[in-house]
Amino acid sequence: MNPDRNKNRKTVTHRVHFVGAGPGDPDLLTIKGMRLLEQADVVIYAGSLISPEVLELCPKAERIDSAPLCLDYIVEIMVDRVKHGKRVVRLHSGDPAFFGAIKEQIAKLREASVDLEVVPGVSSLGAAAAAISSELTVPGVSQTVIVTRAAGRTPVPEREDIAMLAEHRATMAVFLSAGLISRLHERLAAHYPPETPVVIVQQASWPQEKVLRTNVQDMREAIREAKMDRTAIILIGAALAQQGEESKLYSKEFSHGYRQGESGEPGES
Repeated sequence: MNPDRNKNRKTVTHRVHFVGAGPGDPDLLTIKGMRLLEQADVVIYAGSLISPEVLELCPKAERIDSAPLCLDYIVEIMVDRVKHGKRVVRLHSGDPAFFGAIKEQIAKLREASVDLEVVPGVSSLGAAAAAISSELTVPGVSQTVIVTRAAGRTPVPEREDIAMLAEHRATMAVFLSAGLISRLHERLAAHYPPETPVVIVQQASWPQEKVLRTNVQDMREAIREAKMDRTAIILIGAALAQQGEESKLYSKEFSHGYRQGESGEPGES
């Protein structure tokens, strides 16, 4: 064995847990996320986006609101705490995979030889669909969901402009864009028919959850009148009308690996 082979390799001995807190309702936190919070010594959480009820799960932990902090300082705190043997949870709203800004935190933690894991959470997208008891994919209408945001202070790649995505007329879920409604409306209206359903869900699953139903033609005025300018997800698409073909999954004619349909023909899911 070459004793110099691993001489410059950093030893990873510490861990930060990135936990998705879910959309707000503490009952929508995963069991793993709940256990990590209960065991945590330090919880760095995403400001007002985290329900106070979720934070009640870690009353003895050092709780740090990351809203007023910059990236380097947040990472500095995490590195310091784990290297002093503390159990650290970095608590993000919803699911960290959707607009969670975890990439840069993870990169800096790895530079500091701090190990980590990401624990997924229930996204506000799922919570918004649940709030209106709606599927986002309906056979014969839309089998695609586009998750995106409008360009604001944070730009989006030119090829992902809302107008270009709207050409598909698929179900669209637009995050972080209620304050950019004029720009969003203009781009959606270029391709979706005026009567296409639009649903805006503000603070999905919170006690103060608010749901607004409108259409592409009227969405700009409706959102402004309702004063929905933040913490809202905007759903667009014909699938929201919940009209279309029935799924073949439970059709008596449909065969699959667990059931022989009356037609006797093999089916696809």
